[in-house]
Parts: sequence; structure tokens; C-alpha cells
Amino acid sequence: MHSALRNNLFFIKEHVGIFKAANNYDIFDPHSQQKILECREPDLGFFSKLLRFTDYKRFTPFNVVVSTPEGQKVLSVRRGVSIFLSKVEVLDENDRLVGSFKQKLFSIGGKFDVLDAQEQVVCTLRGKWASWDFRFVQGSSELAAVSKKWAGLGKELFTTADNYMLSIDPGVPASDARRLLIMAAVMCIDMVLKE
Repeated sequence: MHSALRNNLFFIKEHVGIFKAANNYDIFDPHSQQKILECREPDLGFFSKLLRFTDYKRFTPFNVVVSTPEGQKVLSVRRGVSIFLSKVEVLDENDRLVGSFKQKLFSIGGKFDVLDAQEQVVCTLRGKWASWDFRFVQGSSELAAVSKKWAGLGKELFTTADNYMLSIDPGVPASDARRLLIMAAVMCIDMVLKE
């Protein structure tokens, strides 16, 4: 696992664009304000691009690659065509399956299980209805939290830019694979629950 995932705070900034099809984010260390990771959709097909501008956007497949600014792959998140509920796979830097996410049926506010490679529940992502507050919980413990940071009224009205703050509990060990799954899940909140 890459050393950048050992941080406990991440500021995730969506690329601003009025007419954009791909999901692109930069991830910063909020303390140093240095960009530590980039999230890109490098191989978005023509039909997927076309459908991203329609009501069928939430059904389109995606393959988001998270890498260092120097281009070293850290993880990837991919989903095929989704009709009812999303099943998203998370792969490590060597394209080995690390885990997946399964969306919960009839969840209010958004909810999905975070699974390891053996499809055992690692934690659950829970959201509050009509808000941008999400929690990664395991039993009664909170492993991480995600909240949306507003970039200013004008910017939010005229673009689809979303900024998030991810905070991982310091009790989650630095080399724990749950950190990789949590980072991957944050990339999916916008694409799976909020589109």
C-alpha cells in the first residue's frame, strides 16, 4: 500500500467543468496543501461519455485510477453497467482484487457495504438523507467520515464541482487495507449515490 494512504486527513477536490464527462479529482494533504494523489478516468469510451450528459449517467460504467502526481498507480475503482444496484470492484496497484462495494436496496440517504476480497463485510458506508455527511462504521466504531466542503455559492451553482474532506480515525493502522477501501469508496460516493 502506498505511503500517501497513511495520512489521516485528505482534501478531495473535483476538477471544475461545466461540460465534462469524466470524473477527475485531486487529493491534497490539508496540512501541507501538497497534492498527494490524482484520480482520473483515462479510458472513458465514446458511448459512456455521451450517456454521461443524460439521465442515464448513473448507469454508466467507470474505471477510476488513483495515482501519485508522478504517475505511480495506487489503486483503481471500476464498475460495469449498473441497472439497479451498483457492485464496484477495488484493485490495488498490481490490479489484484482488494475488495468491493455493494449498494443497499432501499437505503435512505445512501448506504453500501465495503467488502474485502473474500466478500466479508469490512465496514458500512452510511449517509444522512439529503446531506453530504457520510460515515464508515464497523459495529459501533466509526473508522472514517466524509463531509462536503462548499467552494462558494457561485461556483457550486454553475458547476458540478464537489470538494470533500475525508478523515480516517487514527486508530485504523497505517498499513491496514481498510484505508485503501475507504479511499476507493470516497471516489464512489459521487458516482454511485449522488449522481
